[in-house]
Amino acid sequence: MASARQMAAGNPELAAAVQRSRRLLHRRALVAAVASTVPVPGLDWAVDAALLSQLLPQVNAQFGLTPAQLDQLDPHKREQVQKAVTLVGSVLIGKFITKELVLRATRAVGLRLTTKQLVKYVPLAGQAVAATVGYTTLRYLGEQHLRDCVQVVQQSQLRLPAPR
Repeated sequence: MASARQMAAGNPELAAAVQRSRRLLHRRALVAAVASTVPVPGLDWAVDAALLSQLLPQVNAQFGLTPAQLDQLDPHKREQVQKAVTLVGSVLIGKFITKELVLRATRAVGLRLTTKQLVKYVPLAGQAVAATVGYTTLRYLGEQHLRDCVQVVQQSQLRLPAPR
């Protein structure tokens, strides 16, 4: 499966949006990794959910896919975007990101999150594994979302907003 960066190749504006989003994703994944090392039951899950609920709207904004941005489109273009979202199958594009939506998205990586919970109680090595799993889990979810955003933009031929 192609990465968001590969999918955006040939379109400098789209590639720049992917790069900005990946920077945001990397920072949040580092925070998730640190939170994963703390041996407090459930803390890392709460941190992951909070990070994703902040990150996903920021990524959507990079691609012009927040609810407010979509509301500003003419009806025909909005319909094109909604069709593309349906084809991609994303529940996180063009919607207000709620805890329920984040939890639905994280079900796909539930085994990783459970493993992270268990291994962090092993001194040192377990915390390193938990941090690695925490980082890669958030990165995986973020990369999936990035690919979905790129597909929607390409399929609907949506014009990207100016970078902030």
